[in-house]
Amino acid sequence: MTLIKSISGIRGTIGGPTGDTLNPLDIVKFTTAYAQFIGGQKNKQGLSGKKPLIVVGRDGRISGLMVRNVVVGTLMGMGYDVLDIGYATTPTTELAVRMSGADGGIIITASHNPRQWNALKLLNREGEFLTAADGAEVLRLAEVEKFEYAEVDKLGKCIIDDSYNRRHIDAVLQLKLTDREAIKKRGFRVCADTINSVGGIILPEFFKALGVDYEILNSDCTGDFAHNPEPLEKNLHGIMDRMKKGGFDLGIVVDPDVDRLAFICEDGTMFGEEYTLVSVADYVLSHTPGNTVSNLSSTRALRDVTLKHSGQYTAAAVGEVNVTTKMKEVGAVIGGEGNGGVIYPESHYGRDALVGIALFLSSLAQKGCTASELRNTFPNYQIAKNRIDLTPETDVDAILVKVKEMFAKDNSAVVNDIDGVKIDFPDRWVHLRKSNTEPIIRVYSEAQTMQLADDLGKQLMQVVYDMQ
Repeated sequence: MTLIKSISGIRGTIGGPTGDTLNPLDIVKFTTAYAQFIGGQKNKQGLSGKKPLIVVGRDGRISGLMVRNVVVGTLMGMGYDVLDIGYATTPTTELAVRMSGADGGIIITASHNPRQWNALKLLNREGEFLTAADGAEVLRLAEVEKFEYAEVDKLGKCIIDDSYNRRHIDAVLQLKLTDREAIKKRGFRVCADTINSVGGIILPEFFKALGVDYEILNSDCTGDFAHNPEPLEKNLHGIMDRMKKGGFDLGIVVDPDVDRLAFICEDGTMFGEEYTLVSVADYVLSHTPGNTVSNLSSTRALRDVTLKHSGQYTAAAVGEVNVTTKMKEVGAVIGGEGNGGVIYPESHYGRDALVGIALFLSSLAQKGCTASELRNTFPNYQIAKNRIDLTPETDVDAILVKVKEMFAKDNSAVVNDIDGVKIDFPDRWVHLRKSNTEPIIRVYSEAQTMQLADDLGKQLMQVVYDMQ
């Protein structure tokens, strides 16, 4: 059983002892701490007399209703009003905070984690994830546990409003680079795998609005995921086999909360999760020249595409809030993460699969090419994504220091330690870092071929194993 407190929120497995899992008592504690933080923010703004409003949305996980009931009840017990938008994607909930003028939001989702996991993703009044400093303050308040709840006449109320899926769709349709006319004229037929979560609710409506014919696999929002929900090739044989039978222009895969996005070409081959952002960035930069940002574990192809369009590329630490912070610093027009996360500031500062789909289809429609033809226009790198499971005895910091020392005197390598350790060679790189969402060390490596990339990653993994 696991409970992880990090920049990505409060995440854990359901069931088990308090303090070690995401259970009702701990949900109350962290929700209360977050509410106290939001109340403190309102006091700083001189708005302490106005009752706070918090948006709550959830994906289709089996535990979602239980967690939602605890979260909503706790917020009401604090004297806060709740805008419950029901089944909603992460980007829908982010937009709902802004659209409603709320003071914050809680997204109940563990993103790509398996079915036994759930999480509280915490948003500020801009509908963006809390900064590291703000997140640390929430954790401090949770540990202090000096909680005070509202008297009966000051309890909050819960407002149910399921209109935000449609509002999200309308917002994407209104983006200047969403070419609805070209998409409709092209007459796309797509196959989408929505993993039995909220994508099965919003994507059919979205495709209809775009004028796209579609077939949905795993469409029931039951939370009983049909396969491992991380949108990697090894988990997607069902939709890949369906695509190979023909009749579709594009395969589309989302994770349970629809902030990550992967494409499958018309012939059933992977477009490449890392190339979701690359392809969308190429389209955006062709219309809106500017800078880009992705995290340290993302492909070099985004850098290459950015330079082609005379922009500047910057790498950020892993974590959506780290990427968005860096995007604001450098004025990036597009950014995101190589895990299929597209962040387009023209819409909002959050990963959004609907935005990614709209811009990708617009690009395909305007270019008049197939997905596989588009993929062949980009630099071809291969990323190997490995992992090392952690034990309670693993000293991650000592491991990272050792790895850094090993390459510090290698003149052919640039060592970056802003997030774990990344060793950057002229023709390849490898990045080791402790995950924000799972009890593992992620080992990502990139080279011209998968064999070279995997060999590099395995070399560093052996160093770690030798230290344990």
